[in-house]
Amino acid sequence: MVRVGISALTLVPGVVGGSETAYRALLRAYRSIDDLDVRVFLPTIAPDAAEGHAYSVIHSYPSSRSTAGRIAAMGTALAAGGRIRRELRLDRLDVLHFPFSTMIPAVDEVPTVTSILDVQHEFLPELFGRLELAYRRRVYGATARRSTAVIAISQHAADAIHERLGVPSERIRVIHLGADPTVFSPAPVERERFLLYPANGWAHKNHERLFAALTILRADDPDLRLVLTGTGHPTSGLPAGVESRGRVEMAELVHLYRTAAALVYPSLYEGFGMPLVEAMATGCPVACSDTTSLPEVAGDAAVLFDPLNPEAIADGVQRLLADPAPYVVRGLERSRLFTWERSAAAHAALYRELAS
Repeated sequence: MVRVGISALTLVPGVVGGSETAYRALLRAYRSIDDLDVRVFLPTIAPDAAEGHAYSVIHSYPSSRSTAGRIAAMGTALAAGGRIRRELRLDRLDVLHFPFSTMIPAVDEVPTVTSILDVQHEFLPELFGRLELAYRRRVYGATARRSTAVIAISQHAADAIHERLGVPSERIRVIHLGADPTVFSPAPVERERFLLYPANGWAHKNHERLFAALTILRADDPDLRLVLTGTGHPTSGLPAGVESRGRVEMAELVHLYRTAAALVYPSLYEGFGMPLVEAMATGCPVACSDTTSLPEVAGDAAVLFDPLNPEAIADGVQRLLADPAPYVVRGLERSRLFTWERSAAAHAALYRELAS
């Protein structure tokens, strides 16, 4: 048995978006791998996030939901992490994995692996507050260089980690994320006249340019709507034709994928882009940005557009809606490359390698 610790101390339920989805999905997939003995280390604000594995709640980590509180907690853990390390019982582990981009607390006693989900701050620093930007610049590089191995969730992310953080390529392992085909699957239901964008209201998600593109599209197709999911969207004052559902349950998200005319994904920066795979697996045609990791994930199964140009976004959506069938077929086929079982197996292989 390989004794694997998962440090989820920086998890903030409902806030960290796709990284939380990936964390939980991988933990569920680990349950079917017989030679992994997993223990999850949880913050006090997420004591139920072990997904069926053995766990310990680490009370000495001062977890917080606010951005300032989170940064302060991580700074405290880095400066005085001895008590936290004692609670982790490192002598009982073969490998310790940090799935949320930062090594909290810093560890040298056992082999470590950190999943660095993106280095967006290196490319779009203007989208970060002064405190968060300073923290990322200091901690991400130190974490990457200190880790025995670094997991990148796309080749694009791996190249950026190597170039911007100075991590040797031989210490970086590319392991894609996935989608659960038993959850995200086609259904015999009618598609409706709306576009879907499941993304929190963060600046890099590029909602304003998407709204401008929708205005262009509605000039010729006034019945076309845009449905948003995720947190951080205004509850009023959205442009005509735009509806925000907020944070939705999984069943509702799957229904939206199955009934949307298309997924439109104009993000400026992604380490991977799970909604592309989820949409493709449900038979929802995809139009997305031609930048960062998204072309790598989409392959030939999506219409690509320039996310900085609302006219280009509108043109890409129009081309997709005019002939969606080929993208549906190619999307279903491509989605089979990205499963949590495949991702979990690759993680387990890395754990075994580090523990040997």
